Amino acid sequence: MRRNFIIGIDCGSTATKAVIFSPEGEIVGTGRSRVAQHMDRPHHVERDMGEVWQGVAATIRMALDDAGLNGQAIAAVGVTAHGDGLFLLDRMGNPLGRGIMSLDSRATDLHDHWRQSGVLDQLVPLAGQRSYAYSANTLLAWIRAHEPDRYHAIGSILFAKDWIRLCLTGEVATDITEASTAFTDLHTQQYSAAILDILGLEAMRDCLPPMLDSCARAGTVTASAAAATGLLAGTPVSAGLHDVTAAAVGMGHTRPGDMSLTAGTFSINEVFRDRPVTGEGWACRAGYRRGLWNCMAISPASSSNLEWMARLLLPGNGDATTILMREVEERLSAARHARTVPLFHPFLFGSPYAAPASASFFGVQSWHDRTDLLQAMVEGMVFNHRMHVSALCQTGPVARVGISGGGSGQPAIAQLFADVLDRPVDVSSVREAGALGAALTGAVAVGMQPDLEHAVAGLDVSLRTYGPQPAQVAVYDGIYHRYVALAQVMRPFWRALYDMSPPAPLQPEPVSGAHPAAMHLHAHHATAMGGIPS
Repeated sequence: MRRNFIIGIDCGSTATKAVIFSPEGEIVGTGRSRVAQHMDRPHHVERDMGEVWQGVAATIRMALDDAGLNGQAIAAVGVTAHGDGLFLLDRMGNPLGRGIMSLDSRATDLHDHWRQSGVLDQLVPLAGQRSYAYSANTLLAWIRAHEPDRYHAIGSILFAKDWIRLCLTGEVATDITEASTAFTDLHTQQYSAAILDILGLEAMRDCLPPMLDSCARAGTVTASAAAATGLLAGTPVSAGLHDVTAAAVGMGHTRPGDMSLTAGTFSINEVFRDRPVTGEGWACRAGYRRGLWNCMAISPASSSNLEWMARLLLPGNGDATTILMREVEERLSAARHARTVPLFHPFLFGSPYAAPASASFFGVQSWHDRTDLLQAMVEGMVFNHRMHVSALCQTGPVARVGISGGGSGQPAIAQLFADVLDRPVDVSSVREAGALGAALTGAVAVGMQPDLEHAVAGLDVSLRTYGPQPAQVAVYDGIYHRYVALAQVMRPFWRALYDMSPPAPLQPEPVSGAHPAAMHLHAHHATAMGGIPS
């Protein structure tokens, strides 16, 4: 049997997938499973590392069975997984507690302290970004403060995909894209001792794993991993990619100026640049190769909002999200001005704002139905993407925009992105962009392709482009500015909404750089509260 198939493993925040591709990018087999998220303490979102590996091994077997193949047909394996977070090993190479996911918020107070004291600003010239509350370096500092015994027992610092690759190969390593989320110098793209020093993490220098190029061979499948997965022992495994970078590559984006949007648990917005560019609204991390950078603007405020509503409206229905999306698609096909729809801030799990935000519906009336609320949620999700895209456009020209996830394969949703962004958007025929991007690193690692640019060029995929409709663009532009204005008005109230202490007079704070409409609403709100507009 010819070994000409490649397999990509994508362990996301909600589902773990193993997808087998032909060299041309055609899916020939898929395995999918869910790995439990453990949330038994407030603000903690974790995964048992053993359960992660068991779930991955099961999906690989499913994919082989689905394709009617055995391990002898697989030429290479590539891995990606949810980024950021923290997966730790002790000095014996065993899991040190549960893996911490990027949805975790235990370090929020520490992160706020760093922000207020200027520590995050110190990082920007070195790292190209301000750490997030769920960044590996922030979580390490939290563990140092709250779990000192665990901190001093750390032997290796890994990310989710690195743990999976370790289970496959027995080799401890990470890749350049993952390391750049927390530990590398913006310009040299090598580990930075200065970053650790600023954050008080000097003791972690020897715990950082070897950093490989994303398409390098990181090891081969061990005998024990072969027995668990059905893969052939000795099959090469590449270093792999951070999940957002894998999704961009899987969409066919490899050139500076290519912008990729992924509507999933997080609102992922990224654009490749041939030079480092720093700014307020994005992080600048390493691209899939040295000399390439990835400017990213992200927040946990995308299609996960709709999944939350689906669980409430149709509990226990595994197809709930799909059913609700069909309702929205039918409504979106009509002209937006033909029906009034509420406005929604999609901040159930987080937001682009430094302040703690919360989700809200605005303008709900008695005549609105379920689909109106769902449409408002989808539109709010896309408005949040627009906010990030607007920031990324400051990094340089954009050659093209591609979207995936969040139902974007449906024409009505793709058209909504084009109208809200006022840009043509491409939708690829590839259904598993992240898994494909990971698999292509494996193809390069074994010499099937010389590099990722050639690997992408060799794919047999089609693109459908959706252009903005001028009338709809004008309508959505007005709604978007109301969306931003209302967010500015709400910012002073978010933190105090659930404060149980005796109420104090509410004095909305002025918002610097606010859209003029926000200042108008701000004044109106202050008057309604009995105050004097500032």
